[in-house]
Amino acid sequence: SHEKICRYIARESESVVVSVGYRLAPEHKYPAAYEDCLSATIHFLKNIKHYGVDPARVIVCGDSAGGNLAAAVSQTLVGRSDLPRLRAQILIYPGLQALDFNLPSYQQNRGVPLLLRERAAFYVLQYLNGHTLHMQEVLEGSHIPPDMRLKYRKWVSPD
Repeated sequence: SHEKICRYIARESESVVVSVGYRLAPEHKYPAAYEDCLSATIHFLKNIKHYGVDPARVIVCGDSAGGNLAAAVSQTLVGRSDLPRLRAQILIYPGLQALDFNLPSYQQNRGVPLLLRERAAFYVLQYLNGHTLHMQEVLEGSHIPPDMRLKYRKWVSPD
């Protein structure tokens, strides 16, 4: 689905673009997609000379769920001294948090296609092997224990 845009990015930036065909939910639950992306990235970085790529210019990128995966891969690799360091990550409308579906961005975009609040919650449940019977709990935020909500309030809040 992303081949055309990957080719465009490669051509316009004079870069090598590697697109990972990771396993998708709901058939393949978490952490399948993450493991696929991490394995592909590690393989690429370990064999970077074979691909003729400057190890100081490697960037991971993703959109939507792929943005989430790019962020997770970046965080996992940040401490690896046996691999070239990633130069950057590009996250395009990533799904980065499932703690609170009542934040301003969800409220402001509640009727925007692709960003529908209910659809986002549905996909999170599919990804995490949750049952859609729990949709209302997720939308209300009651799926998060109060102590965890307090712990992350500094980063995930309407303020």
